[in-house]
Amino acid sequence: MMRVLVLANQKGGVGKTTTAINLGTALAAIGEKVLIIDLDPQGNASTGLGIERKARRKSTYDVMASEETLAAVIHETAVPRLFIAPSTLDLLGLELEIAGDSDRSYRLRDAIASFVASFVDRPDPYTYILVDCPPSLNLLTINALAAADGVLVPLQCEFFALEGLSQLLSTVEQVKGNLNHKLEIHGIVLTMYDPRNNLAAQVAADVRAFMGDKVYDTIIPRNVRVSEAPSHGKPVLLYDLRCSGSQAYLKLASEVIQRERALRAA
Repeated sequence: MMRVLVLANQKGGVGKTTTAINLGTALAAIGEKVLIIDLDPQGNASTGLGIERKARRKSTYDVMASEETLAAVIHETAVPRLFIAPSTLDLLGLELEIAGDSDRSYRLRDAIASFVASFVDRPDPYTYILVDCPPSLNLLTINALAAADGVLVPLQCEFFALEGLSQLLSTVEQVKGNLNHKLEIHGIVLTMYDPRNNLAAQVAADVRAFMGDKVYDTIIPRNVRVSEAPSHGKPVLLYDLRCSGSQAYLKLASEVIQRERALRAA
């Protein structure tokens, strides 16, 4: 069963795109077939997986503008079983283009539904779709939330983390009430954690006190190799498998799968 998980946080610089790239890679490494949908006009997830801008003749803009199917824009990556639908800067103008359309909040949901239907009789369907959202609560993010089974929230261990989290949770509740009744918070992953920083430990404790078991046990550490990998067009698991960041993302992937199994059994 294909599951759609959205990575969202309206605050930039929290490790959202990094988590999309490396969680997708880790899931693929342990046997899942994964599609990353890059819905951020900056296209960093596409760049981080080695898709050059000149190769993005068709992109998620074409899908959201209802000019192409999702299947038509997908690229293979250097990671077996990991694929990406890349983005371009054209997405910046999409909101104005479709603002008057009645289906403006459901463009991605409908595209994914058609894509899933095409795999009904095929032996090797995708098992996870990860959607990388822009760092804002705009129409692109609303589309992602309207299409999602769950929201995965990367949260940097810093002072304003809880304030941004409360805003996102409010948006999720609004989308759940009006656009997507099945939407849930899949989990919150603490990122860029530095154990030498007392504030980081305090923020982590506060988030766990506030959100309880919604917070993943896995914590993504601040790691130089994770920061270096995108400049080489690679996930950190290909750049340096043994580093602490790579090992953390492998643990996170296992935890995501465990939560999925628990949800299916419930």
